[in-house]
Amino acid sequence: MGQTFWIHQLINIQQVVSLTGLSKLTIYSMKDKKSAYSDPNFPKRIKISKNRVCWSIWEINQWIEATMVVR
Repeated sequence: MGQTFWIHQLINIQQVVSLTGLSKLTIYSMKDKKSAYSDPNFPKRIKISKNRVCWSIWEINQWIEATMVVR
C-alpha cells in the first residue's frame, strides 16, 4: 500500500489578511480575551523563529468555512 500524507502549508500575516479580509490588528486581537474581537476559535499562530510567526492555511480555511454558517 502507498502512504498518504498531508503537507501543511504555513502562511504569513499578509496572506492571512488576504484570505480573511481582516486587518492585522484584528487578527492579533482575536486571541486577546479582553478584546472586542476575541475569537477563541481563530487558529493559533505558530512561532517558527525568534521573530517570525505563521498560520496553517488549512486551519485558516477551516475557520473561514465555520464562520460562513448561516445564523
